[in-house]
Amino acid sequence: MSERKDSPLRPHHLLCTEFFRGYGYSDDFTANMSAVIAELNADDPTVRLTVDTDIVCRKCPHNKNGRCDTYEKVLRYDVAVLDLLGLHENDAAPWSELKKAAREKIISAGKLGKVCGDCAWFYICGK
Repeated sequence: MSERKDSPLRPHHLLCTEFFRGYGYSDDFTANMSAVIAELNADDPTVRLTVDTDIVCRKCPHNKNGRCDTYEKVLRYDVAVLDLLGLHENDAAPWSELKKAAREKIISAGKLGKVCGDCAWFYICGK
């Protein structure tokens, strides 16, 4: 998976990658998100969960000097995802297993709104 092989991923980005449809904060963000998803799906790497900036954040305009300017909100999303999946920060598992767990325990279970219902992009994901 090239340079991203051992890169961390924020837990809530498990949900974002599921619903991403080519929209984003900027062209750089959208291109990066598309590349990240393609590589994760192609390589099925082991992903380490972090509540800090990750491979998706690196091109996000909310990333200010390595920290999200909406840190408290995204931290709340991350903690909710970890809780619902029964995982902890720095846990690692294959991408496909994490993606499946997020689908089953959050999305299919109808808990998406509980996690990130106040996200600006929820109008896409919550359909």
